Amino acid sequence: MKPINKYIVISPIVEEIVAESGLMMTGADASEFRYKKATIVKEGTEVSCVKEGDEIYYDKNAGYSLFIEDKPYTIIQERDVVIVI
Repeated sequence: MKPINKYIVISPIVEEIVAESGLMMTGADASEFRYKKATIVKEGTEVSCVKEGDEIYYDKNAGYSLFIEDKPYTIIQERDVVIVI
């Protein structure tokens, strides 16, 4: 698999979100957040800000999902990355 240009293949990370009070947030509460966490699987040929294995936060409305070799991945563009951890 080799993405081209500014595209990035990511694998979303499902997080357990705990409020400061110690209460766990439900999936519905978590979906209210604008950004999601993911791991970079492969970066495109013209991507400069991230590399394979980086954990990022990206806009949850960005990109699209597809199956590659029977595994689900999400494809986003470099501009959709907001934070590299």
